[in-house]
Amino acid sequence: MHVAKSGLRALGIAESYSGREQSTLAGVVMRKDLRIDGAAFARVTVGGSDATDAVIRIFTHLARRDINLLMISGSVIAWYNIIDPVAVQDATDLPVIIATYEESDGLAEDIRRHFPDDAARLAAYRRLGDRIPVRLHSGYTLFIRPYGLSLEDAARLCNDFTREGKVPEPVRVARLIARGVVRSSGCGGSAPDDHDR
Repeated sequence: MHVAKSGLRALGIAESYSGREQSTLAGVVMRKDLRIDGAAFARVTVGGSDATDAVIRIFTHLARRDINLLMISGSVIAWYNIIDPVAVQDATDLPVIIATYEESDGLAEDIRRHFPDDAARLAAYRRLGDRIPVRLHSGYTLFIRPYGLSLEDAARLCNDFTREGKVPEPVRVARLIARGVVRSSGCGGSAPDDHDR
């Protein structure tokens, strides 16, 4: 992948909490010039273990060969439903950047408290590894986990796709669209969109 290529396309994926049982994921295909040219949706189970499959479903549903990477807003969504970025990378054959936006001590203790008998969930969280802070041209710090590309390339792409603030445009727009879908369906919830820490 040539990260400097002007026609490079990212699939941005973000969640909007929909209610007690399911949450909505939106995927937006965006070119580096910030033009949107595709979208798809999936549902995930709140507190479940189907987030990875939902991300892969969005990519598969789009049936696009011109997507160059995935940017995902958080790897822990829908109340501790954990996305496995390595499985996503394997299934799509594309690099993956997980982006989060705030400093944190992590979620291990929260997972232990809410899911005391779920060792697999805790192990999945620990496999994510540490987040790496990246200083954006906007002056904000983004926290990323890159898979299948170097930290340098991931940081450059995050900068290229960020107009202002700390949220790259593909995931920012995906979040807005997911929220719009949730509101129009009348099943909005009050939980935060990004649980990943």
